[in-house]
Amino acid sequence: MLVCPNCNGKDIGKIGAQQFYCWNCFIELSVFHDKLEIHQVESDGSLSSLDDLFTEDERKIQW
Repeated sequence: MLVCPNCNGKDIGKIGAQQFYCWNCFIELSVFHDKLEIHQVESDGSLSSLDDLFTEDERKIQW
């Protein structure tokens, strides 16, 4: 089970191939080379990267 690096929540839904959504803190997670790319969904539907707010260890996939 995937764990959100932002809120440590486990209420993660799959929205696409290697793409997930945290229903607790409303961020999108994408798996790329065994690391998470973390994005905030903006009001217009665009994505803003939050990767710079997390360390490499925090972005490692935790199943």
